[in-house]
Amino acid sequence: MTTNAPQTLPDGRPVPLMTGEERPMLESWLDFHRATLELKCAGLDDTQLRLASAEPSALTLLGLVQHVAEVERNWFQRAFGEAGLPPVFEEETGYRLSPGRGLDEALTVWRREIACGREVCAGLSLDDVGRIPGGGSMNGLEVSLRWVYVHMIEEYARHNGHADIVRERIDGVTGA
Repeated sequence: MTTNAPQTLPDGRPVPLMTGEERPMLESWLDFHRATLELKCAGLDDTQLRLASAEPSALTLLGLVQHVAEVERNWFQRAFGEAGLPPVFEEETGYRLSPGRGLDEALTVWRREIACGREVCAGLSLDDVGRIPGGGSMNGLEVSLRWVYVHMIEEYARHNGHADIVRERIDGVTGA
């Protein structure tokens, strides 16, 4: 007998569903990647979280957490809810670090953005359509919720690769 009961890895991350309906599977993969980014930041002090990956890049783990908070707002809340929401942090990308904002605050804000996005999309089907927000060349184009889930999984997977490199530079921890 197979089951889709939630399971976790030894490090606490949820195991993505391997069978079942499409939306829960997409959501489980997104949750897995969200948990992976949070795991990459675990156990580090503020100085380490602000350490840039490698010159000339200014990419940091703290900046990545802030960035994905912006991304969550953009693709779920702005595309399917209120298009005119302001940036979560000082600028649209979220990468800029503030001396007074540490990981606890950034994670709290990020989790709030995830919860708000879930609320906005809770009653939608994967085929429901929103509009791509922002001022880029794709601004205003229709996009399905399914496409957004796939894009968000890709977004987190890409940034988790970045986080791997940054974390390895900080203390040698790799994988996950």
